[in-house]
Amino acid sequence: MTVVNLNKFRKAKARAEKKAQADENAVRFGRTKVEKSLDRAQNTKAQQDLDGKKRDEQPPK
Repeated sequence: MTVVNLNKFRKAKARAEKKAQADENAVRFGRTKVEKSLDRAQNTKAQQDLDGKKRDEQPPK
């Protein structure tokens, strides 16, 4: 029979559970750097297009 340090066992189990949760979150919410930069570029382009189509407001007479 071997002696097992229960504290180490408990901490290792907690670490494994946190790692599993982190991996699950990475799959669910994670996006690559390329995807983020593409979205940022598309949003910037859309905002510039919208700003270019704004009319100048004329003060009321």
